[in-house]
Amino acid sequence: MSFLNLNNFSDTKKHYQILDGLRGVAAIIVVLFHILETFTGGDHTKQIINHGYLAVDFFFVLSGFVIGYAYDDRWGKMSLRDFFKRRLVRLHPMIIVGMLIGAATFYLQDSYFFPAIAQTPVWKMLLVMVIGFTLIPVGHSLDIRGWTEMHPLDGPAWSLFFEYIGNILYALFIRKLSNTFLAILVFIAGAALIHLAVTSPHGDVIGGWSIDPVQLRIGFTRLLYPFLAGLLLSRIAKPGQIKNAFTWASLVLFVFLAIPRIGTHETVWMNGLYDSVTIILIFPLIVYIGASGELKTKLASKLSRFLGDISYPLYIIHYPFIYIYMAWIAKNQEFINTSPYAKTTLVLISAALLLVTVALAHGLFKFYDVPVRKWLSKKFMSKAAK
Repeated sequence: MSFLNLNNFSDTKKHYQILDGLRGVAAIIVVLFHILETFTGGDHTKQIINHGYLAVDFFFVLSGFVIGYAYDDRWGKMSLRDFFKRRLVRLHPMIIVGMLIGAATFYLQDSYFFPAIAQTPVWKMLLVMVIGFTLIPVGHSLDIRGWTEMHPLDGPAWSLFFEYIGNILYALFIRKLSNTFLAILVFIAGAALIHLAVTSPHGDVIGGWSIDPVQLRIGFTRLLYPFLAGLLLSRIAKPGQIKNAFTWASLVLFVFLAIPRIGTHETVWMNGLYDSVTIILIFPLIVYIGASGELKTKLASKLSRFLGDISYPLYIIHYPFIYIYMAWIAKNQEFINTSPYAKTTLVLISAALLLVTVALAHGLFKFYDVPVRKWLSKKFMSKAAK
């Protein structure tokens, strides 16, 4: 997922403010999706904001588009080392914070949802934290939660792992490809995505967060089409002039992520087809709409900037709080099942969770992420790469 902010560049390229805002819209939808997922009992058909998991695939489309737009014409004055340092400076400070928050809250998450927490010694949790700082996945022997996540302290970091892989592939090979060859790869990756989605046991593309052959296949398949398609889009599309582009793009994004499950338990392939169409056609269209508009008012610009600022911090730090929320749900089942105030309480706690994570994300962006990235850029990056 791209959390690259084009305002950071010293050249005169147009800055796509609306794409920043759309990242924030998608990140908020992810938080809502995870809050509501707690009440599904594992039944995908009951999920409200049912297709919120596709926000990750939308992030990958944005990643390909923004990286291609930002870097394709810079390689004459930028080395591989400069590129990798820039990406590390942009992404890694918040990864470290996400792992720290996950570690600090780990034992507060103990419940039947997470069967391994109670048996996990502190040294093992700290070992997982230190490994997590590097974004190197852990195997099942270090599964300290019981969910076989590659990053047990901060689940969503799995997608950053694949983001890094996409960046490495782009820098080493993909950037050198002609548009024709890139289009062929996009077609092959799209076919693989359709096959994965329509043959999935649950009829979706959910997965990618574990180190095993099935999950790794899902992760790479989810990465490759969106990332390659976004990159191709950045090369061949000429953005137009679309009025109210931010409003329309946000609305389309929300509708396609919120739409109820397609099909039944007997026709899960129908939902897989929906996932495929959304990723292959709708997400590139949303990015194109976003790149084809301008924000006309100061209020719209401020809103888009705010959403862009919080997007990455919110995405990477929210899930430890979801773990705590799930543990609270698990420990208060009697109240939830019997109290006349249960629904009101759940709504208030859910709203508070969203507001707290948004506020924390904004604070971390302003007082940690930006200053740390400025310091790292000044200390480690060459002038040509800044």
